[in-house]
Amino acid sequence: MHPVWLFDLDNTLHNASPHIFPHINRSMTDYLMQHLELDEAAANRLRVDYWRRYGATLLGLMRHHGTDPCHFLHDTHQFPDLARMVVFDNALRHMLARLPGRKIVFSNGPSRYAEAVLEIMGIRRHFEDVYAVEQMRFNPKPGLTGFRHLLKDHRLDPARCILVEDSAENLRTAKRLGMTTVWISRSLRKPHYVDFRLTSVLGLARRAIGSRASG
Repeated sequence: MHPVWLFDLDNTLHNASPHIFPHINRSMTDYLMQHLELDEAAANRLRVDYWRRYGATLLGLMRHHGTDPCHFLHDTHQFPDLARMVVFDNALRHMLARLPGRKIVFSNGPSRYAEAVLEIMGIRRHFEDVYAVEQMRFNPKPGLTGFRHLLKDHRLDPARCILVEDSAENLRTAKRLGMTTVWISRSLRKPHYVDFRLTSVLGLARRAIGSRASG
């Protein structure tokens, strides 16, 4: 039996740091300025604070301000030219085609954005589903609730799942559930809840990672 690969999207399958993350951060700060009547500095501090406390700015806004998540996600994920902003390696298509097992994108981003990025990279066909924050019922990683929704909706055994992520905190939750964990990072350290550390997702093709979950 093959494993089930759960792939994070941003900074895992593509590099969101040069263009996409700065754009989203600016959009979120603008949203807080407009809807919470904050100046730019206060809005930026609150955005970062909620992200650090909850793993997603959205969760803090929902908990403390009753923000409509659909409205927030729509407003903060508008891109003037997304195709020019996505930075990725074309070798990703070949790697995914060779990787045995089911593959699901598991992203804190909104579905429309995630689907668009995958189409731009030409890899959407390699994934059976895109499980975005809407499917998590707006309970983003690293919280357990979003993970549990995914496992239930797809009838997955966590022992057969491999989470590939750039976020160590998200991997900590995955390990608690019994998943195999792959950290995409250039860090020299390797936390105890990380089974494999790779500098690039392309390294999956060179490592026998799937055997741990499929054995």
